[in-house]
Amino acid sequence: MSATWRATDVVFRYPDADRAAVDGVSLTLPSGGCTALLGPNGAGKSTLLHLLLGTLVPQSGSIHFRDRPITAWSRNELARIVGVLPQHEDAPFPMTVRDCVAMGRYPHLGPWQRERTRDRDAILDAMGRAHVLALAGRGMSELSGGERQRVRLARALAQHPDAFALDEPTAALDVRHEMAIFELLRNLARQGATVLLVTHNLNLAARYADHLVLMDQGRIAAAGAPAAVLTRAIVQRVYGWPVEIVPHRGPGPDTGAPQVVPLAGEACAQLDEDSPGA
Repeated sequence: MSATWRATDVVFRYPDADRAAVDGVSLTLPSGGCTALLGPNGAGKSTLLHLLLGTLVPQSGSIHFRDRPITAWSRNELARIVGVLPQHEDAPFPMTVRDCVAMGRYPHLGPWQRERTRDRDAILDAMGRAHVLALAGRGMSELSGGERQRVRLARALAQHPDAFALDEPTAALDVRHEMAIFELLRNLARQGATVLLVTHNLNLAARYADHLVLMDQGRIAAAGAPAAVLTRAIVQRVYGWPVEIVPHRGPGPDTGAPQVVPLAGEACAQLDEDSPGA
C-alpha cells in the first residue's frame, strides 16, 4: 500500500526547551483512510503535524510525502493536494465567510485569474457541507469560535485536495456540529481521501478513525487499530488517570468501538497509591 506521509526517526526540539517536542518518531500513514493523532497536552501532536506538512524542519530524521522529501515540494504544490486546518489562525484582513472559503481555490487559479464556474460551484458545495452557507455574507470577526472553525474547514474542502491535515477540527463545536464534522471526515476517507487529524476526543477518534497514533512526551506510546491502542493499561499510563474501557453500544457502524470512561472518587486515590513513588 502506498504511503501519503512517512516519518523516519524524526527529532524536533524548540529553542531553550528542556526536551524534544518530537523525539525519534517513525510512522507511516497509508493513502486513504482516517488517522487520529492523540495524546495529552504537550505530547507533541501539533508539532508532529507541522513537521509532516513541512512548516517545521526536524533537527534529525526525515519526512516524506508521497515518497518525495517534504522539502522537495513547493508550497503551491502542497496547497493543491493537502487541505490544512490549523489550530490557531489570525485573519490578515477583514473578510466575509465566502471570501475566506474562496481562498481554498487560490492554488487552482493563475495570477489575477477570476473565479470560474467550477470554482464557484466548489465554494458553494464546501460551505454547504460545513454548514456555513447561511453565514456567507457575514464577516469573519462576527462569528463565534465554532463558526470560524467550520468556515476554515469549508475552505479546506473547497480546495478539493487528496489529503487533509486537521488540527483540532472540532474544537469549540457543539455536539451536533462535532458529530457532523466527524461523519464528513469519515465519508471523505471512504471516498479515498487521506485524513489526518489531531484531536483530544478519544471516544470519537475510536468511533471514526481507522488508525490511532497515541503520543506521550514526544514519542509514540501506541499505534494501531482503536481496540489495540485504547486499552485500560495504555490509557492510564499515558494520561495518569483511572479509566474503564467499554464497547460502544451502538447502533451504527461504530458499534463495539472502545470508549474511555474516566473514573472518579476512590478510584483516583487508588491509582495514586499504585503509582511508582506513591
